Amino acid sequence: MRFWKAMGMSSAVVQVAVLEDRGVVSVTGPDAEKLLAGLITNDMTLLADAPALYAALLTPQGKILFDFLVVKTEGGFLLDTVRDKAGELVKRISMYKLRADVQIRDVSADFVVAAAWGEAPLSPGGAAGAHVFADPRLPALGDRIVAEARSADAALAAIGGNSVSSAAYHAHRIVLGVPEGGRDFAYGDTFPHEALLDQLHGVSFTKGCFVGQEVVSRMQHRTSVRKRVVPVLADQALPAGPLPVLAGKAEIGRLGSVAGARGLALLRLDRVAEARRDGIALVAGGVALRVELPAFATFKIGAPHEIA
Repeated sequence: MRFWKAMGMSSAVVQVAVLEDRGVVSVTGPDAEKLLAGLITNDMTLLADAPALYAALLTPQGKILFDFLVVKTEGGFLLDTVRDKAGELVKRISMYKLRADVQIRDVSADFVVAAAWGEAPLSPGGAAGAHVFADPRLPALGDRIVAEARSADAALAAIGGNSVSSAAYHAHRIVLGVPEGGRDFAYGDTFPHEALLDQLHGVSFTKGCFVGQEVVSRMQHRTSVRKRVVPVLADQALPAGPLPVLAGKAEIGRLGSVAGARGLALLRLDRVAEARRDGIALVAGGVALRVELPAFATFKIGAPHEIA
């Protein structure tokens, strides 16, 4: 039984959505793994036993510039990232290349990225020209497909199930409480803990150095993390974000992705706790909302964060 069936979600048929806003960066060559290992937040050695991992590339000040899924291939790695950021990601990695024997290319035009979720897991590996794997962030998200464009139709047809829009996928991840860069947090202005990378297996705290590592390590050892992306729920449809979230007249965060009466918001959790204590409603775009924590959270509102 798939995890999301146990959560009470519809699971009779696999849902498959092509994610048009996702691009792909290729990193190949003898030094590809070594280069990425010294840059990104997660541990590349995990790919010895897993087909993919979640990670980010940070500023030296510890803020997220890019986040992506790293997919292991025969010739190197594919980075599943925001399509509009793929060219920038190529340039940023190239800054650190120096004399490394690595080729870094934006190959978004050559690949299709899709997501699938439902009752039955997909066969790992996938059809020819396609990489199929469980989403490394959260099992309930389902499976990810990174397929060569020339064989994508055949690969997706082999999966079967219902073809749905990317909006259906985003509604699925919003219900689960999984944020997405550019929608729920701003690149260049958000720390990994705030975007839940510590909760979604996107940071290794044991691998050693990576860009921004000292800042991330200090945040990990604080007694609390003040801001985080959390699910919010209303009694009516939420307005489309981004919008400020107010507690009385004070802005305590921003509403991001929405799907009907559910959404995700980057909020000051200490201010949420104060509003609850004082009976002050939280409002975005004139709509009252309440905060829920995702099922996977190891932190609490108004309490020190716990490390899983």
